[in-house]
Amino acid sequence: MTTLYGWGPMFGCPSASPYVMKSEIQLQMLGIDFDRAIADLESVSKHKAPYVHDEGKVIEDSNFIRAYFEEKLGKRLTAGLSEREEAASWSFERMAEGHLAALIMMERWLKEANFNKGPRLFFEDAPPHMRDEICKTVRQELEQTQIGAGFGRHSHEERLQLANWDIEAIALQLGARDFLFGDWPTAADASVASMLISAATPYFDTPLAQMVRRHDNLEAYMERMTETFLAEDKWPEMEMAL
Repeated sequence: MTTLYGWGPMFGCPSASPYVMKSEIQLQMLGIDFDRAIADLESVSKHKAPYVHDEGKVIEDSNFIRAYFEEKLGKRLTAGLSEREEAASWSFERMAEGHLAALIMMERWLKEANFNKGPRLFFEDAPPHMRDEICKTVRQELEQTQIGAGFGRHSHEERLQLANWDIEAIALQLGARDFLFGDWPTAADASVASMLISAATPYFDTPLAQMVRRHDNLEAYMERMTETFLAEDKWPEMEMAL
């Protein structure tokens, strides 16, 4: 029995987390029959999702989930790629999960209006008299983390520019192909498409959405990946006030 833990559709996306989407896609690419369940972050050591339960083992983090199942099954999600393409594939994953992921988080969590219509929902179970203080503390910690990493030291315009350079590079790599490295999806597509889908949701007020959607090939790419891997909602309902 294999179970992926995360969250289902929210904020106009197939999941609130691009990393959950990434693992959901990669498990399907590997041909694994798996269930989906709502994450309990207090039950795992890293306090993050996605994580997987498989035959009594707990595997945390989307990268290690992929590596675990590739080794277990003797399959590779970069099969058919040259060594240079494999190197480029890993580079595109790391790029998408760098500036672009950081900006998605900051646009959702640190902009007051976006936070109130989005991430604040995660705190509905907190005691009412403590809820505002908990939200304030979590947001301050997230901001300090980004400042410590350097990304949060940039102006909003500079952060957008960094993300846009990534988006432009992804659009150039994709070109007229169906997927990043050819006619079939490989490892990088799961990561890159998930980040683009998260960035492009119209649910939040952010220039990110238009930065992605102004590229016709990225629009078609997101639709293609969604229809192939994420069109059917198989997640249980979350027990929270939505």
